[in-house]
Amino acid sequence: MTIRWLLFGILCAVVSGCSGARPAEPELLKTATIKDIMDSMVDPSAEFLFDSVAQIADERGITEKAPHTDEEWKEVRRHAIQLVEAPNMLVMKGRQVARVDEKAENPEIELQPAQIQALIDGDRALFLDRVHGLQEAALLALKAADARDKDALFAACERLDKSCESCHLKYWYPNDKRAQEAARQNQ
Repeated sequence: MTIRWLLFGILCAVVSGCSGARPAEPELLKTATIKDIMDSMVDPSAEFLFDSVAQIADERGITEKAPHTDEEWKEVRRHAIQLVEAPNMLVMKGRQVARVDEKAENPEIELQPAQIQALIDGDRALFLDRVHGLQEAALLALKAADARDKDALFAACERLDKSCESCHLKYWYPNDKRAQEAARQNQ
């Protein structure tokens, strides 16, 4: 009789192991706000990429600036990786725009954090779409860095700039008439 119970126990263990039930993943901490992620990851990485490749026109003609060495391309790649991954953190459910005590730095043109939060919460699909645009532009920059293609990096930076600006025009400073007009002219 004990062998029967042993076989029954093994069968139960096998069946419960195959049931597909997995332990729940622990909830990840969200100590940073969207503003924190923008200030510490997105803005510095985007600025690095923008500064890494440029065409400068002056009285001497057009000068091109681009990465040349292995280390310069690695640094471009590192910043592109941050820009590819930061959107994953921006869209985590429950991520707040800013700390409760934070206010807009330029309230005459910027929305308050609570207003931005309401816009995001009111149409999360649009927010996800905008953040995905950032990620797609960053992926282009990453591919350009891997290929060491300065022209592709320049094009990726243009797309990155447009992606950032479209999001900012929607959520950060939608009432800035000058920014809205500049965006219309650059389309």
